[in-house]
Amino acid sequence: MPQSQTIQLAPDLQICRILNGMWQVAGGHGQINSDSAISEMLEHHRSGFCTWDMADIYGPAEEFLGKFRKVLDENELSKMQALTKFVPNTGQMSRSIVEHYIDQSIQRMNVKSIDVLQFHWWDYNDTSYLDVLHYLT
Repeated sequence: MPQSQTIQLAPDLQICRILNGMWQVAGGHGQINSDSAISEMLEHHRSGFCTWDMADIYGPAEEFLGKFRKVLDENELSKMQALTKFVPNTGQMSRSIVEHYIDQSIQRMNVKSIDVLQFHWWDYNDTSYLDVLHYLT
């Protein structure tokens, strides 16, 4: 993808301006064949669309990314970015709960760290989200 089609988010993170959203694998859109999905992901990646956006609540999206990463060589892996969302249920949050869910995403995605983690909270009347923000930093 040409340089003009990417944006620098941080000194060590450049992403595509057009993200590959994986919401459609969350369910309700018909049966998804994982082998076909990974083949399509590879085609998108090789066409320069190397930034993947998903969430822990998007069904098998993180698992698909983890399987997809296994078919890429080191050079191809270096071109890819993985963005996911942490969408916990509201209620009491502890550091161990937050770490557990983040660790699950890391394992499913087959990454050492998450390039961008987006945090979603359902009800801001429940101020436990402030605890989550503290634990995430």
